[in-house]
Amino acid sequence: MRYGIIGCGMMGQEHIRNIRLLGGAEVTAILEPDAGMRAEAQGLAPDAVIYNSLTDLVANPDLDAVVIASPNHQHLPQLEKIAATRALPVLLEKPAFTDPDDLPRLQHLHSAYPALIWVAMEYRYMPPIARFLDLAAAETGGIRLLSIREHRFPFLQKIGDWNRFNRNTGGTMVEKCCHFFDLMRLAIGADPVRVIASAGQAVNHLEERYGGEAPDIWDNGYVIVDFANGARAMLELCMFAEGSRYQEELSAVGPTGKLEALVPGPMRMWPDHLGTPPVPRVVVSPRAPQGPVEIDVPVDPTLLEAGDHNGATYYQHKLFLEALQTGTAPEVSLEDGIAAVRMGLAAQQSAREGVIVPL
Repeated sequence: MRYGIIGCGMMGQEHIRNIRLLGGAEVTAILEPDAGMRAEAQGLAPDAVIYNSLTDLVANPDLDAVVIASPNHQHLPQLEKIAATRALPVLLEKPAFTDPDDLPRLQHLHSAYPALIWVAMEYRYMPPIARFLDLAAAETGGIRLLSIREHRFPFLQKIGDWNRFNRNTGGTMVEKCCHFFDLMRLAIGADPVRVIASAGQAVNHLEERYGGEAPDIWDNGYVIVDFANGARAMLELCMFAEGSRYQEELSAVGPTGKLEALVPGPMRMWPDHLGTPPVPRVVVSPRAPQGPVEIDVPVDPTLLEAGDHNGATYYQHKLFLEALQTGTAPEVSLEDGIAAVRMGLAAQQSAREGVIVPL
């Protein structure tokens, strides 16, 4: 299968490295306007053809699929251009859209798009989170309370500083947290009915200016989500806590027990002076008989070197490739991507206006 990569910054390059690890797949086309990022991508895929326009790339009859890894606000326009030129199968990086006014455009495109669209929700495929999801129903007796905590590093610098502004990202609750809202829906198995949030900018980016403009992205927050089946979920986000041992901590509780997942951050960011990085772990804590059982979930070092998502990007690409080869439906549909963004936009609105937002 021959892939085209649209956007070859940090995430686009991670996609290239993981496609290279697959059998039966190669990157043969690249679209990246920044010269530095384009050179990095060429180093990873030296045989790929460089294109200067999306229309020309998609028109290449030898392409089998494309990966959209461009800045958030470009995702929908690029998907529309692909639909108008040649409707190839697409792995679409999250978020699927950023502006609530654009939802009708995306829904119209989805209803008419004849090929596979898979939304890239990598966190589903982190090995400790995948194990957590596999065990959740049996070990909890059905999740009633779900908590997700992410304590991590600040937003990284991006080309053109696009990720410093809500108009480009959709806001922190969309850009960063749609992953977690997707996990909530998946783990609980129900749709959200209301969202309440408190969030803001406390530490990061306060002194930064871009063209005289101050960043408006938030760096911390809490979000509570009520679900149609009576379950509740909470997100805690802090983006000035990179000193943490674990970056993500998930906890699910039900009538028969509690289940946790502990996920380290990117290995390249673990300080050398701290020695061996922590091992991902799942903890099972039944109510009876009491006593937690810890399960290590190590990740192949080759996969850790290929990206910052604990091997998830490889496992996602493996399943995407299988869907391409067999013609099966995506595991993460465009409906899933839309639902996660709607939750994020509701959290943005709730925190901004101080209101409960029904869904």
